[in-house]
Amino acid sequence: MNNGLVTVFGGSGFIGRYVVRELAKAGLRVRVAVRHPDRAQFLKPMGAVGQIAPVLANVRDDNSVAAAVAGADVVINLVGILAERGRQRFDAVHAEAAGRIARAAAAAGAKRLIQVSAIGADPDARAAYARSKAAGEEAARAAFADVTILRPSIVFGPEDDFFNRFGAMAKLAPALPLVDGGRTRFQPVYVDDVADAVMAALRTDASKGRIYELGGPRVYSFRALMEFLLQTIGRRRLLVPVPGCALWPQAFAAELLPKPPLTRDQLLMLKRDNVVPEGALGLADLGITPTSIEAIVPSYLSRYRRGGAFAQAAS
Repeated sequence: MNNGLVTVFGGSGFIGRYVVRELAKAGLRVRVAVRHPDRAQFLKPMGAVGQIAPVLANVRDDNSVAAAVAGADVVINLVGILAERGRQRFDAVHAEAAGRIARAAAAAGAKRLIQVSAIGADPDARAAYARSKAAGEEAARAAFADVTILRPSIVFGPEDDFFNRFGAMAKLAPALPLVDGGRTRFQPVYVDDVADAVMAALRTDASKGRIYELGGPRVYSFRALMEFLLQTIGRRRLLVPVPGCALWPQAFAAELLPKPPLTRDQLLMLKRDNVVPEGALGLADLGITPTSIEAIVPSYLSRYRRGGAFAQAAS
């Protein structure tokens, strides 16, 4: 792999920028395939001159994807959305694009394909997000038998969409809702650990054709995560148990916004545990010791912090 070429779809996203950085540190040439190459220029200083090259790619177009993977030794698919908007639909982005990328990677003679999916990917799930992730895995396997699939739980880090979202909400709102009492369990995983997992998978042939479920060192209920958040930012807010069905109208209205804070599909996902299944391959099998939220999250939530005593969440 020394001086090899890696094409990373979605390389300018939250997880992608960490993966690109690690690939560059390993001495690999990185082609970052994105819809808006101008918005990916910030990645170039992570490597030597000419080592990181953002290129235009539309994952809905066969020719565009084929051009992006031409000559690549490794292809990594990190493309994903949390909410549907316009032409960006779960099936198109998570399922159809995954199959298209896998077929192109195979046709181009790529040696490895890494598909980043999500814990909870399930063809029978109620949430369209989870069903489309499962469909993407199946499409990738059908075209590239040795694909390595990584399924992270909620990913945390400075640019995350979880702690930052609820931190912003806690800064303004007098209360935070606990969907169905906040009993759903999560196993947050650090974005650096996910990037390390990609690199570790590439370094061993033993990862070919396998699925790894990536979770942090501890499982938390949604309520516990909100209590941790409030304590970290020193704010006193009510934690109010709310039936998921009661938030359905608000979620429907929020879907009209450019970046909805909550969608109906996310409400469905909040009803299902998001943890590493017993007996599954995980970070430890890739030689990685997971990082806790306590070690990282306080360092980037300062923007939401209020001085004074720690908040004690009431419920």
